[in-house]
Order: sequence, then C-alpha cells, then structure tokens
Amino acid sequence: MAAGDMRPVAAVDGRGSLLAVVALCVRYLPVLIMLAVWELVGRSGLVSQQMLPGIGAIAAAFLDLLQSGELVVNAWRSLSRAATGLGLAVLVGMTVGLLMATRPLVRTLINPLVRILYPMPKSALIPLVMIWFGLGDVSKIFLIFLGCLLPVIVSAYNGARGVNPFIVWSATSLGASKEQVLREIILPAALPDILAGCRTALAFSFILMVSSEFVIAKDGLGFLIGSLGDGGNYPAMFAVILTVAGTGFVADRLFGSFVSHRLRWKEQA
Repeated sequence: MAAGDMRPVAAVDGRGSLLAVVALCVRYLPVLIMLAVWELVGRSGLVSQQMLPGIGAIAAAFLDLLQSGELVVNAWRSLSRAATGLGLAVLVGMTVGLLMATRPLVRTLINPLVRILYPMPKSALIPLVMIWFGLGDVSKIFLIFLGCLLPVIVSAYNGARGVNPFIVWSATSLGASKEQVLREIILPAALPDILAGCRTALAFSFILMVSSEFVIAKDGLGFLIGSLGDGGNYPAMFAVILTVAGTGFVADRLFGSFVSHRLRWKEQA
C-alpha cells in the first residue's frame, strides 16, 4: 500500500484516539473537578493544609509508602481477607437463595433470619465478633462474609422466584428432574439478579474490610489509616484512603466488565 493511502487511515486512528481521550475526560469530569476544588481549598487557607493536604503531598506520601513496601503488604492482607469473605458469601448465598426459592421448607427456616439481619448494620457486630473469634483473620473474614452474604441471598432468591413458572412447568412435564430445572433453567434465568447482588456485595466487602480493621486488626489498610491518622501523618493517611477508593473502583469496573461479557446473550436477545 502506498504511503499516501496510509495517511487517511492514520488520520482516522488519530481522531478516534483523541475522541476516546475526550470521552474519558468528560466521563470522569466530576472527579477532576473534585480534585481541583480539593487543591484550591487547601491552597486558599480556608482549611489547614495539615488537615487537608494538597494532591502533591498526598502523591509524595503514596510513593513513600509504596517504596517502603508498607502499602503493598497491608493491601495484600486486606484484599486477601475481603476476597475470602466475599468468595464464601457468593458460594453460600447463591446456594441458600436458590434453595429458598425452590424449597418451601428452606424458605420457612431461613427467611425470618434474613429479614432480621438484612437491615442491621454489620459493623455493629464487631465487638461480638471480636469476643467470638478474637483478633485474628477469622473475625474479619466472618464479618465480611456475613455482610456480603445477605445481598447475594436476596438477589438469588428474587431472581429465581422471578422465573416464568410456565417454563418450569413445561420442562417438568417433558421429564426434566428438579436438579435439571434448577441447573439449566432457574440458574441461568436468575443469573442477572445474582450478579447484581454480587456487585453490591463487592462494595460491602470493602466497607467491612476497612471498618473491621479499624478495630480488630494489627495490619491491613484500615489499620494503616487509623495508625497514620493517630500519628498525625495526614498526607499518608489520605494516600491510603485514596488507595482503598481506587482499588474498589478498579474491582468494580473489572466485575462490571465480567458481567457484561457473561450476560452478552441477554443484550443480544
């Protein structure tokens, strides 16, 4: 292909890249505005820069924490606890929710417990969990598990209950067993609701991860935020807070991409 023929293609690619950058900036414009206001308020003197450090100071503190390895070690401890509690909650919550929707006895036994525990702030259980399981990882994992469990149960139950009963009756009349109906009809139909509940549980896992580590931990991001704040190192404290926010954002975007890929059949339909 001649060089002249390549120029229009390169120009189109260049315009496409520029439009993508502009679209990304517009999409996250509120975040950029918030950071700009943050910097202006700190520089204006309305709030002490010690209490509201500038973006540059926070970035420098972040690099210091990163180079020392303190941030990486504590982030690994926190994320391993959150992933364990969330993973267990998804497995148990899906099973319990589907059984509640398909087994009246299970629904009778479990539904009152779900109704009582669902509106309760799970952080209120931190003292009780600390008495039961001590200060080790089990207490944090259990608290994250409990907080993430209920959204998954409710979403799986509602998704399974929303399946068209005529489809279930048709499959049963054609000789499908209860296990086949559950695996091949109810579970795929309830999957969008289940994944929505898992996404909610993902957000809860970060909230409970930090709140539990404030009180019953000697390491982790929550512990690091508390210790840095107590020591007056506010730039480093804000750096850890923004690290938690950024990690949660990335986790949510990755899960959203997974959901879109997993449910592409629904969009096509």
